[in-house]
Amino acid sequence: MESLELLINLIIIGLLLPTIIFAYRLNKNLEILRANQGSLSKLIQALNDATFKAENSIPKLKTVTEHSSENLKEVVDSAKTLKDDLLFINERADNLANKLENAINDGRQIKNGTSLHSEKTNIDIGQIKMNPIKRSEIEDSRSEAEIELLKALRSIK
Repeated sequence: MESLELLINLIIIGLLLPTIIFAYRLNKNLEILRANQGSLSKLIQALNDATFKAENSIPKLKTVTEHSSENLKEVVDSAKTLKDDLLFINERADNLANKLENAINDGRQIKNGTSLHSEKTNIDIGQIKMNPIKRSEIEDSRSEAEIELLKALRSIK
């Protein structure tokens, strides 16, 4: 029986050695943690302060975002209006360019002595020869947008 008791004691000793080593390491780590407890508490406090500031800045950020989105919406609405105006001016300019092109072609045909074959214009040859249209009469019949467009086209040349 003594050998059985000796065997059990040796097994217990064998198991106690790793436990003692583990306890020693744990004690060292706890000492380090206790030594750094002050800096750890400062770190936790700084983290709490940063979280508090972030939570307080969220409503401010939301307000600024809403204000910016309203401003952006106004700019987009203004841009849509300008786009519509530009499309209208572009359409009018295309129509005016087509009319001018037809008038030039008709004028060339008149100059060359050929008859007018264009059905798009309502120009009477007799009126052109007898009653030439004055520049001021043409400008009076134009809208302001057409006049501005013509000025812009002339300035490009």
